[in-house]
Amino acid sequence: MKISEIKDLMAQFDQSSLREFTYKKDGDELSFSKNEQSMPQAQMVEPTAPAVQVATPEAAPAVTEKEEVARPVSAQSEAEGDIVESPLVGVAYLSPGPDKPAFVSVGDSVKKGQTLLIVEAMKVMNEVPAPQDGIITEILVANEEVVDFGKGLVRIK
Repeated sequence: MKISEIKDLMAQFDQSSLREFTYKKDGDELSFSKNEQSMPQAQMVEPTAPAVQVATPEAAPAVTEKEEVARPVSAQSEAEGDIVESPLVGVAYLSPGPDKPAFVSVGDSVKKGQTLLIVEAMKVMNEVPAPQDGIITEILVANEEVVDFGKGLVRIK
């Protein structure tokens, strides 16, 4: 893919309402994201531009320093409890608003039906309730992270 084609795709993506975009052709892959989560990146673009990942089959993605801090190594300590999975594809929000405290934190006691977080899909805010009473032992997603159906969100013991 030529650099002019990449720049054109970036400009169109930047002006669109899309949050993420992936293009694959002839073994090359190009991904754009407007989400604030850190993504493995093979090429950095200035900080105000959308995150860009260009990967080829033989290139292993680099891990950013911010990502290492955000994701502790699971070999250090395995949290106990049942995993609450995402009921749909969307963007996970850990608090009801940008200036509001998180719905739950590690160590919080929760009751069945209590809101753990919100998953936004197609401009609709979907509350994810606690399936049981318990204690939050681990939060598996970052705020504003894109989640797939069935992805673990939190762990309740």
